[in-house]
Amino acid sequence: MAADLSQIVKAYDVRGVVPDQWDEPLAELFGAAFAQVTGADAIVIGHDMRPSSPGLSRAFARGATRRGVDVTEIGLCSTDQLYYASGALGLPGAMFTASHNPAQYNGIKMCRAGAAPVGQDTGLAEIRALVEEWQDSGAPEPADTPGTITRRDTLEDYAAYLRSLVDLTSISRLKAVVDAGNGMGGHTVPTVFAGLPVDLVPMYFELDGTFPNHEANPLDPKNIVDLQQRVREEHADLGIAFDGDADRCFVVDENGDPVSPSAITALVAARELARYGGKGTVIHNLITSRSVPEVVRENGGTPVRTRVGHSFIKAEMARSGAIFGGEHSAHYYFKDFWNADTGMLAALHVLAALGSQDGPLSRLVAAYDRYAGSGEINSTVDDQGARLAAIKAAYQGRDGVDIDELDGLTVSSADWWFNVRPSNTEPLLRLNAEAGDEATMEKIRDEALEIIRG
Repeated sequence: MAADLSQIVKAYDVRGVVPDQWDEPLAELFGAAFAQVTGADAIVIGHDMRPSSPGLSRAFARGATRRGVDVTEIGLCSTDQLYYASGALGLPGAMFTASHNPAQYNGIKMCRAGAAPVGQDTGLAEIRALVEEWQDSGAPEPADTPGTITRRDTLEDYAAYLRSLVDLTSISRLKAVVDAGNGMGGHTVPTVFAGLPVDLVPMYFELDGTFPNHEANPLDPKNIVDLQQRVREEHADLGIAFDGDADRCFVVDENGDPVSPSAITALVAARELARYGGKGTVIHNLITSRSVPEVVRENGGTPVRTRVGHSFIKAEMARSGAIFGGEHSAHYYFKDFWNADTGMLAALHVLAALGSQDGPLSRLVAAYDRYAGSGEINSTVDDQGARLAAIKAAYQGRDGVDIDELDGLTVSSADWWFNVRPSNTEPLLRLNAEAGDEATMEKIRDEALEIIRG
């Protein structure tokens, strides 16, 4: 029976349970479709440590070579390592990963040459249409001359490129605990950190796609408990956690306290603006802290606010020529990394900033963490539209209150704001609130939740 592609082709990638929702024969069709839609003569493919990844990756390669396309396989890699290969080699790329999803899941993140994103509006819809057609009518005719498959190791080149973008040679020696969550950080961190003035304390570096220690999603507080404890035990300068495909990084300070990704965004933005002579555009999504645009302006830059989601960030990075972009989900995007996201480069910036001054990380990030935030709070609702309308009605017309609908509903005043966004895949509304102090934030948060939850 043909697979239901509406269940696995998402806004930005392919993702589902293997083999229930998709399998190697389907991966082969995706490879053929990717080859046709990109029109490329050659592509690059990488994969994570999940048990199903090597087979799915090789099936995708078979589909592409049947269409006459040459394939470079880089094997085990992080998602940002695949983006590096796409950028450095000038080839469209496909990464087999389901990021932080449980072991039975897998997926494909695809990009055009130079790590340009492939999403619903930039090729993914056409890829899906071809796969659906071929599921019904049979595989496409093979090319007269099949493509070749070659292996290439890009890890050392990827590590060297990242180190060329951040100067760590003269920093004070640091002790860093790194939790790879049994994901691809365990593969990339030892090579990237090699030779740096960093005493590395590794946690869960063994590659294991069954995630035996904890889910590889550092944004969930329960998944950084081990890291927090180890930082305190080791009297380390900081802790860093990566997600499953190691494209996101999360930081804890010397006390084991989480550092807001908005504070990391502001810190890296200040450093990148300094590197670019105090000029440049910095992208931030609308649920990052107000501290981000403030810091950008203070450092001579121009902040640009976007919707949530990496396709919007990358599109705006390309349109505006931005030097850096950050999201509160701990995705960090760099002009010098083909506008793609790399948590590893953000981590190197944090190490460089910390090692270039005398104080602890908690004091360093305090300058960038100026407000009280609620974090993201999800509420299950019967009617997303009706709840959003109720919020709009409750605040519209209030003195000093502005409302905008760039992404969901953002309600703001001089000393607080909150945003409510509907989930695209579940009957949820997502609330983020921020204010100048904890008491005001809690008041605004609870007021919004009362309307959301009826």
